[in-house]
Amino acid sequence: MNYNNIITIEPGKRSGKPCIRGMRITVYDILEYLAGGMTEAEILEDFSELTSEDIKACLAFAADREKKLFIATL
Repeated sequence: MNYNNIITIEPGKRSGKPCIRGMRITVYDILEYLAGGMTEAEILEDFSELTSEDIKACLAFAADREKKLFIATL
């Protein structure tokens, strides 16, 4: 998935953390909700401005970052 148009990083917003479409909702927020047991449907219900694509973009971004960390350690 190409998350480049969904995940944004702005130095003045949320201390430069990766956010969703310029909003103040971070990738970390979404991952933490999922790790805490919330379903995609529950997140979308609580945050009407989000889409299913946004959540998938967060997962793809996290997977890509993890892959880069692994490669960097080699």
